[in-house]
Amino acid sequence: MNPRIRDWHGKRIWIIGASTGIGAEVAQQLLAKGALVALSARNQQQLSRIAQSHPQALTLPLDITDHASLQAAHDQLLLIWKQLDLVLVVAGTYNAMRATSFNLADVNHVLDVNVRGVYQCLAVILPTLLQQGAGGIGIVGSVAGYSGLPEALAYGPSKAAVINLCESLYIDLRPRNIAVYMINPGFVATPMTADNDFRMPALMTAPAAAQAMIKGIEQGRFHIHFPGRFTNWLRLARLLPYRSYFYLVHKVTGL
Repeated sequence: MNPRIRDWHGKRIWIIGASTGIGAEVAQQLLAKGALVALSARNQQQLSRIAQSHPQALTLPLDITDHASLQAAHDQLLLIWKQLDLVLVVAGTYNAMRATSFNLADVNHVLDVNVRGVYQCLAVILPTLLQQGAGGIGIVGSVAGYSGLPEALAYGPSKAAVINLCESLYIDLRPRNIAVYMINPGFVATPMTADNDFRMPALMTAPAAAQAMIKGIEQGRFHIHFPGRFTNWLRLARLLPYRSYFYLVHKVTGL
């Protein structure tokens, strides 16, 4: 559905959300493959730690919720590279929430980062990709966006919005020679999931998740999801009658 990538050497990749977790691992693996990688996140210290042993790495600190910082980083990057081959929007936040612990301030924070933050990125990225008539964009959603899950009262709907957005982007951008990748990880051992108090089936390490993500992009897949033994189960479960779906979720998570 997207062009295959057989060689990363010299590819200009901007990763937004590269300081920890999957984003940091993807950055390091792509740098090892010879890509030119721009690392963005709020934490300059973490970005510098990743970049220090890679001369082809750039650090561009920014806040995904702040349009001015995104625009400044984008403009600085284009001055250096002149073109973008791939932008990966990995930044996100998670707040475990159930109806019994509802907090509007936390909901707004999740939506600001996971939904509005993605649109802030698109506001600076899309004009460049459309002008180039080439390149690609990948956005990290989550299997939590497939259907309702425990403790995902804010996170799940934010990722459902990302899934819908990616589908719409693909319809609009592939005819213009721009690749779109919808990336939906399952449970990954990162600082974001460390405080979960329920069973996380098929939990992956961040390096393994990054490897699966890169492999999916290399293969040109639109919908990149992993690990398949868990994500395919969830994709099937959403087709079941609700009585069966809710029963299965309870059995698997214990909640």
